[in-house]
Amino acid sequence: MSILLIGLAIFLAIHSVSIINDPWRNRMVAKLGELPWKAIYTLLSILGLVLIIQGYGLARADAVVLYSPPTWLSHLAMLLLVPVFPLLLAAYLPGRIKIITKHPMLVSTKLWALAHLLTNGMLADVLLFGAFLIWAVVDRISMKHRTQRPLPGPPASRINDIIALVGGLALYVAFVLWLHAWLIGVSPIGR
Repeated sequence: MSILLIGLAIFLAIHSVSIINDPWRNRMVAKLGELPWKAIYTLLSILGLVLIIQGYGLARADAVVLYSPPTWLSHLAMLLLVPVFPLLLAAYLPGRIKIITKHPMLVSTKLWALAHLLTNGMLADVLLFGAFLIWAVVDRISMKHRTQRPLPGPPASRINDIIALVGGLALYVAFVLWLHAWLIGVSPIGR
């Protein structure tokens, strides 16, 4: 469990620099330069993600059950997950979806985390998905009080919404049918 916690701490800490102290982040970028800052950010993110994946796998092997969700919640979770990939793509493909949701990646993260909390009641699940849900809520609240940096991507257009929607739904289907079982080791449709 400690590897999972260390991974979450590293990953969410580096992703929280702007939440906690945006002026410090800006000073560090000015001092180090954009490219070195991004390199440090990327390396710490990868380290955190690797530790999360490894720690989650180890923690699942030594399961501590906190609650047993009813089976019907899996249907609700599958429904909540439908917009996750389109929203994730919309963060980098600006259009109406991005305008309406304001921060589609955070909405995507919140839906993903909530859906997984509804269907997984082990301690490792609650730590992993709960941490991401809390982080996304805090990040969204903090965005009301800080200047937003633009995300890289093409100019805003209607075609971006179509690409995000079609591509996102295709990713959803691929994850449900094959990728989740291949990458995570668990099929969401119980095959």
